[in-house]
Amino acid sequence: MPNWLPPALDYIDGWLELQVRDARLPGLSLAVAERGRVVLERAYGVANIATGEKLTPAHRFRVASHSKTFTAAAVMKLREAGRLRLDDTAGMYVSGLHRSVARVTIAQLLSHTAGIIRDGTDAGQWVDRRPFLNEKELRAALAEVPILPANTRFKYSNHGFGLAGLVIEAVTGEPYGAWVAREIVGACGLAQTLPDAPVGAGVPFARGHAMPLLLGERFVIPADNPTNALAAATGFVSTASDLARFYAQLSPLAPKSVLSVESRREMTRRHWRVPDIPLARWYGLGTIHGEAGKWPWFGHSGGFQGVVSHTVVVPEQQLVVSILVNATDGLPAPLVDGTLRIMRAFAEHGPPAKRIADWSGRWWSLWGVNDLVPMGTKVFVTVPRELNPLAAASEIAVGKDDQARIVRAGGFASHGETARLVRGRGGEVQEVWIGGSKLQREVAAAREARKRYGTD
Repeated sequence: MPNWLPPALDYIDGWLELQVRDARLPGLSLAVAERGRVVLERAYGVANIATGEKLTPAHRFRVASHSKTFTAAAVMKLREAGRLRLDDTAGMYVSGLHRSVARVTIAQLLSHTAGIIRDGTDAGQWVDRRPFLNEKELRAALAEVPILPANTRFKYSNHGFGLAGLVIEAVTGEPYGAWVAREIVGACGLAQTLPDAPVGAGVPFARGHAMPLLLGERFVIPADNPTNALAAATGFVSTASDLARFYAQLSPLAPKSVLSVESRREMTRRHWRVPDIPLARWYGLGTIHGEAGKWPWFGHSGGFQGVVSHTVVVPEQQLVVSILVNATDGLPAPLVDGTLRIMRAFAEHGPPAKRIADWSGRWWSLWGVNDLVPMGTKVFVTVPRELNPLAAASEIAVGKDDQARIVRAGGFASHGETARLVRGRGGEVQEVWIGGSKLQREVAAAREARKRYGTD
């Protein structure tokens, strides 16, 4: 493990705890893997606001479209065995398709370029208004004319991945869930992952939660309904740590994997750019691609009823980050991005020098909260309520006798002014002054606010 990673993980842990608290999320589960080994797993909040059940890293979540990566891996394994080819057409394996759908290739299904409708003409399964499609209903939808000609643009389609699941069943002669559970999930050593709900009795399971905007308060969404013929697109149930282990094995640099290096390269290269979205994104075969600064990544996201998730692999650093949130208004993708940016900063500056170790911790005032984060020989004053806490961070150069100078700050901040620590009788740091602003520990700041404003 690089020497900068442990202090980075320490800060990420505290930052995410504040994010959950500040956004009043029910719960969040985090896992970080380095070189295929989980080095941090945490859970914050509750699994169910109705019962108050504490969330743990072992709680299973609906991870939704992460299922597409498992499906793509299953296809690649069958390809390695010579049982299908990526340029085979869907009609070679599945009958009853519209003639244009029958001509789409397996690669087009896995890259969302088959032109197939996204969720059918009634997508009520996504808002818990109707069950997910059974095989007869899916086949009926696939007998309809596609929305676009194949290979014209990236067009996301859960129905297209449902068709990929039918292809897997036709090739293997087994139900999708049974074959994938054995040949992918089991082969990867994932003990907390299932291809579809429900989970077994007694297995810890995180319920979904709606955003409070609709009814003025959150309410629980069961999120335990099976996805039937669409399991290949959205059925999977897993934990952050299992997802971290699985995606780590998909890196072309992974020393051990269920797939060959060649298959992993094909899955995780950028096939198509995703059009008409604010952030630059690409798609491979069952994989989403992006960048966190200078760190390119691949992975996938997922959204189920009241549950959202995001997992990314940074191959060059051999790192994986997975964040699962049991609330519709959670923001796992920006939180993963913020996590990677924290890691990048520590990788650039290195672990903190011993002489600045006391310039650390969380500090409060009436205006909110700041973190002092030492890296290398500098101290950064971050804003932990932000999704990228380092974006507008000031920098402090530490001198002698608990004195320092603000060497970098925004034009509206206190650039060039002094900073200092104030210690108690036992030598512990009790206050931090940044320019003319006094920051205190949370307990002291809360006590002062109550005294001044008379709040309970």
